[in-house]
Amino acid sequence: MQQPAHFITLAQYTTPPYRCGYLPAATARLRYRVLRDVTAAQHEALLRRGWRRFGHEWFRPVCPACSACQSLRLPVAAFTPSRSQRRTLQRNRHIQVVVQAPTITEAHIHLYNAYHADMQQRRGWPRHSINPVTYFQQYIGAEWAFAREFLYYEHTRLVGVGLADVTPQAISSVYFFHDPAWRPLAPGVFSVLQQLAYAQRQGLQYHYLGYCIADCPSMAYKAQYRPHELLAWYPPDEIEPQWVAVADSSRAASSPP
Repeated sequence: MQQPAHFITLAQYTTPPYRCGYLPAATARLRYRVLRDVTAAQHEALLRRGWRRFGHEWFRPVCPACSACQSLRLPVAAFTPSRSQRRTLQRNRHIQVVVQAPTITEAHIHLYNAYHADMQQRRGWPRHSINPVTYFQQYIGAEWAFAREFLYYEHTRLVGVGLADVTPQAISSVYFFHDPAWRPLAPGVFSVLQQLAYAQRQGLQYHYLGYCIADCPSMAYKAQYRPHELLAWYPPDEIEPQWVAVADSSRAASSPP
């Protein structure tokens, strides 16, 4: 990937091995890049190579003995919702959607903390609360021109926030949290479908959903959106990435073929 002069790398580092939060029996390790002045086109090139963004950091797995994390993307033009997904859209027809540059409000922080408290109780997630400073650091990081938030309102009450990045040819889902009371109506599915609909309206080519992990329920759901493609391996910047259609996904791995 060509890097113009204004593309600035502040730091690069690899974490020590640690117990995986998705597969507790596995050992995880992440490679991080702290970047400045990244253009939308450069960000798209990173997405194509399996990098994910939170705040001002990009990361991807370099796990020593595990290749369970597979980058998944959807060809936008080929997607049509399933019968179940159409029912989800119908059940949530009362929800209003606003797409804008990311913001921080008291409603954001309250919703985030309520969601994580519910997931701690429901799924045993580690205790995690946030304040406006840490929210900015972790999920915004800078005024990226390509960053967006999808705000979901039930009447005037904020019930969900979906963070995403929009590049010249793609949308990338970053993070989603919601009011626990909304859970019975499948808000996660609704949010993905709203982002897909946005991508179709904008004429984008791909929707990046992040890492799919077959043996982790919190991450395996992404494979339900079809057709989709998996990244064959995590290439360096100068190597063209290889994406494999789901029908050939058995070829996908985290090392070169």
